[in-house]
Amino acid sequence: MRGRRGATLLILLVIVSVMVIGLLAAVPVWKTQVQREKEAELIFRGRQVVEAVRLFLARNPGRYPESLEELYEKRCLRRPFKDPMTSSGEWQIILLPGDAGPGAGGAAQRVLLVPQGRLASVPAPRLIGVASSSTRKSLKIYGQAASYDQWLFFHGQDPKQRPEIIRLGRAGGR
Repeated sequence: MRGRRGATLLILLVIVSVMVIGLLAAVPVWKTQVQREKEAELIFRGRQVVEAVRLFLARNPGRYPESLEELYEKRCLRRPFKDPMTSSGEWQIILLPGDAGPGAGGAAQRVLLVPQGRLASVPAPRLIGVASSSTRKSLKIYGQAASYDQWLFFHGQDPKQRPEIIRLGRAGGR
């Protein structure tokens, strides 16, 4: 009787060990899948903001939205989307720089990146899009960029040419 209990316990330990090894192998695959889903959601939300800006400009010729909240309040954006790549959900807001002309939204060669929390410090902002605040390396290459903060979603974007990026508080772009 004692030998059978020992054998049962040994078999149970082997089964549990095999299950633990299987779970350890599955965790990286699960993390990768979650990251891919977040990347797809980032692309969807970024494109929704671009479409909202386009709709806003069509309804208000010559005037750009000043915030994501304005896009939502004017019913151009279905809901105030958050950045899916960060826990805070705060975007970097893409603005036309002050020296860009009124028609520059169609072919922006330079853009100003401002953290969403600092948007109020910019006089008369002209919002044209968003970028993630996350500096993490992405699994996917999007728009020739391999980190989420370099994935730009803005109205008038030329997919073949990256604009000069001016970051609030820093000189020079990337």
